[in-house]
Amino acid sequence: MKRKILLPLLLLCSALLPPAALAKDSDKKHAAEADLKTQAKVTETEAQKIALAKAPGGKIQSGELEEEKGALIWSFDIAMPGTKDITEVAVDAKTGAIVSVVTETPKEQKKERKEDKKEHKKHEKKEKDDDEKDEMK
Repeated sequence: MKRKILLPLLLLCSALLPPAALAKDSDKKHAAEADLKTQAKVTETEAQKIALAKAPGGKIQSGELEEEKGALIWSFDIAMPGTKDITEVAVDAKTGAIVSVVTETPKEQKKERKEDKKEHKKHEKKEKDDDEKDEMK
């Protein structure tokens, strides 16, 4: 009788563990994003307006707040009409100054996505290693 109850209970617990681990990672990501936003003096909406002024007629496809080369920046990928190229505009999140304006071809965009994925995996591995060290303490 105990086996009939124990096995389903163990299966249920093991099924719930991965989502709990993912929730922990998600919480960390949201906390990191919130921390960056508290450091930013320029709001996302203000930064979007600044970026769009450098790419008139464009439409923002994506945007993020990130630390890049020691600076806190809003980075926007802007689709321009009549081309598959993307204009990437970086706005300093503390001053509102334009940091860079780069036009990327689809080939360059693909390469950047690969590099971003690689960097993301590297960062996740570091966080996992740090968590394991903390658990050992």
